[in-house]
Amino acid sequence: MPSASEIKEQVARETERRTRLAVPAFAGGILYLLSGITTTATLNGAPTVGLLQGLAPALAGEANPAKSPRAQEVEFISHHSYPLIAGSVMASLAIAALTLVLLVLVDAARFRRPTMWAAARPMILAGGIALVIVSIGHQVVAAIETHNFATGNDFSNHAVDNALTKSTPNVVTAYLSLLAGLAVAVGMIVIVVNAMRAGLVTRWMGVLGIFTGILLFLPIGGATLQVVPAFWLVAMGILYIGNRRPGSRARLAHGHRARRCAPKRAEGRVSRRSPRGPETSRPHRLDPPPAAPRASAGASAARAAEER
Repeated sequence: MPSASEIKEQVARETERRTRLAVPAFAGGILYLLSGITTTATLNGAPTVGLLQGLAPALAGEANPAKSPRAQEVEFISHHSYPLIAGSVMASLAIAALTLVLLVLVDAARFRRPTMWAAARPMILAGGIALVIVSIGHQVVAAIETHNFATGNDFSNHAVDNALTKSTPNVVTAYLSLLAGLAVAVGMIVIVVNAMRAGLVTRWMGVLGIFTGILLFLPIGGATLQVVPAFWLVAMGILYIGNRRPGSRARLAHGHRARRCAPKRAEGRVSRRSPRGPETSRPHRLDPPPAAPRASAGASAARAAEER
C-alpha cells in the first residue's frame, strides 16, 4: 500500500498532466469531428456506378472492357486527394490526443489498481503511434495509386481494383491499420474499465469510452457515429479543464471518491440508527441522601419515658 507522501506526489503529478492535456483533448475531439465531415463531404460528390452501369459492358459482350465503369470514381479520388489527406491528418492528430489521454488514465488507474493488466499501456502506446502513422500513410498511398491510374493508359477493371484496394501498398496499409486499431481498441477498453472501477471516470463516460474503442477498430456508421469518439474526447477535455477550479466536480478524477465516501456512509449508518446523534457526556446527578429510617411506635414511647 503506498504511503501518504507517495499518494500526494501521484495526485500532484496527475493534476499537472491533466492540466496540460485539457486543451489538446478538447481540440482532438473537434478535429476528429471535422475529419469525418471533411471526408464525407468530399466523397459525397464522387460518381456512383449503378447496377445497370456495371453490367452494361457484360451485356454488350465485353467481359473485360478497355475502360471500367468505375474509372471515373478513381479519377475523382485522384483529383480530390488533398482534402482526403487533410481529413486523415486531422484524424491522426485526434488519435494522438486520444493516446496521450489514455496514457495518463492508465497510469492513474494502475496506481490505484496494481492488479490491472500490465500490457494495456504498451499496447495503447504502440497501437496509438502506429494508427497515427498508418492513417496518414494509407491516404497518401491511395492518392499515389489513384494518380498513377488517372495518368496511365490502363483503365480496366483490374487496374481499378489495384488502384483502390488490391495493390501491395494498399493491402499492407490496410492490414497495418487493422492491427493498430485492434491494439488501440483492446487497450482502451481495458483502461476505461479499470478507470471506471477506480472512480477516475463516471460509469456513463466509461461506457462511452468502451464504445469509442469499438468504433476505432470497426468504423461502422460512417461520419454519423464518429460523433461518439469526438464527444468522448471533448468531454475528457472539459473534465480536465474543470479540474483546475477548486471545489469542482472534477475533483473526483483524483480517485479518492471511494476513500471519501466510506466515512460518509459509516456516518450515515450511525445517523440512521440514532436520529438524535451520539449521546453527549452529562455530569452525574447527585442523588439526595437516603432518608433516615422511621422509628417504630414502641421505640418512640420507650425513648419518651427515659427522657421523663
